[in-house]
Amino acid sequence: MRFVETLRNIWTIEELRKRLMITFLLVLVYRLGCYVVLPGVSPAAIDALANFTNKTGMMQLLDMFSGGAFSQASIFALGIMPYITASIVIQLLGMVLPSFQKMQREGESGRQKLNQYTRYLTVLILLMQAPAYLANLQYQFAQASHGANVAFGFWTIAYLTVILAAGSMFIMWLGERITDRGIGNGISFIILVGIIARLPGAFFYELTSRMPGAQGSEGGLVMFLIEIVLLLAVTIGAVLLVQGTRKVPVQYAKRIVGNRQYGGARQYIPLKVNAAGVMPIIFAQAIMFIPITLAGFASEGGGFVGALTDINGFWYNLIFFVMIVAFTYFYTAITVRPTQMAEDMKHNNGFIPGVKPGKKTAEYLDTIMSRITLPGSIFLGLVAIMPAFARMFGISNGFAQFFGGTSLLIMVGVVLDTLQQVESHLMMHHYDGLMKEGKIKGRTTGSAY
Repeated sequence: MRFVETLRNIWTIEELRKRLMITFLLVLVYRLGCYVVLPGVSPAAIDALANFTNKTGMMQLLDMFSGGAFSQASIFALGIMPYITASIVIQLLGMVLPSFQKMQREGESGRQKLNQYTRYLTVLILLMQAPAYLANLQYQFAQASHGANVAFGFWTIAYLTVILAAGSMFIMWLGERITDRGIGNGISFIILVGIIARLPGAFFYELTSRMPGAQGSEGGLVMFLIEIVLLLAVTIGAVLLVQGTRKVPVQYAKRIVGNRQYGGARQYIPLKVNAAGVMPIIFAQAIMFIPITLAGFASEGGGFVGALTDINGFWYNLIFFVMIVAFTYFYTAITVRPTQMAEDMKHNNGFIPGVKPGKKTAEYLDTIMSRITLPGSIFLGLVAIMPAFARMFGISNGFAQFFGGTSLLIMVGVVLDTLQQVESHLMMHHYDGLMKEGKIKGRTTGSAY
């Protein structure tokens, strides 16, 4: 079988085998850490927090991004989202502050400085989010029917805050090690693992809830099969969104060097319909977590903050959709630079047929990007809010998270990106790729976080 042969080829390549094993071991460390409970937290208190998380949509979303660590009161409870939030802030500062723009142009040294500032900002965000998480723990302990009431003193909150902050920074370190010595982008891979860890339980719960005799089993197994078919259709749409490209023809002039002729061939620039990848989803989701932090992770809220914590509500999904469209344009603008592309083509004696080199080429590329980014961003936003529509039709909260939305788009994007890297190792060692025909096209704009 071709699949078995591909696995044998992967195992034959020593470098790829080591990278896969290192990735597996580091992911295993992360998953084990998700079950290491904070000191002083009783099993009864964990049950109270788990019950609350399963009943509240936003808390369920937070729990999914942390791989279940949130509901386990784990040392990894805050997950990787504080680091992503800090990365967003640093990138925004790079758009408005000249000093940050200068560091972005300094190459590797500037990137190291920005990474250091990102880490400092991550610690600052953790020092704000950790006490809010602990306040939520106290609230849930007090509400537990079995009387699991635990009062945290000042020093208890202080050292638990340090533990939570250290746990998130350790996750960030694991992600960087996966990037350097493993396969794929580490931060993206950790997010992927956290999401997939919730899939089997959500799938089984949805199946049992549709079984005959189960409470609220409307539609039965037929409805469950329809859900699976629709889920596959949405997944196919997400794959098309991630891989869709607009090919721009580029003609290179002929050059005679010695007795050889170079150039003269027509190539294509693949401009992606969704050049930003999953970044707009993560950007928007990280911003939408802010109201939760401001509300102190309270289970009840009113007014504007309360509306933004209801993931099934109209205002939450409307703002979420608009932010995704806006962030798609923003991230596309900072990653796809038509002026730089036009200059590179000019220096390499390349031109787009019918378009003058230089400024006209940059304007032409910018026009194409604007046209393909609009439908791409709208479709990205629609897929992102589809879980809200799934819940409207009676699908459970846990399974609805995979019915499109952040979970599906991140899984599709990261899986394709990781498979592309595996395929590149196979092709480099003269083995067949993962597919019999064609190539896997992952993201070309960088990481997912």
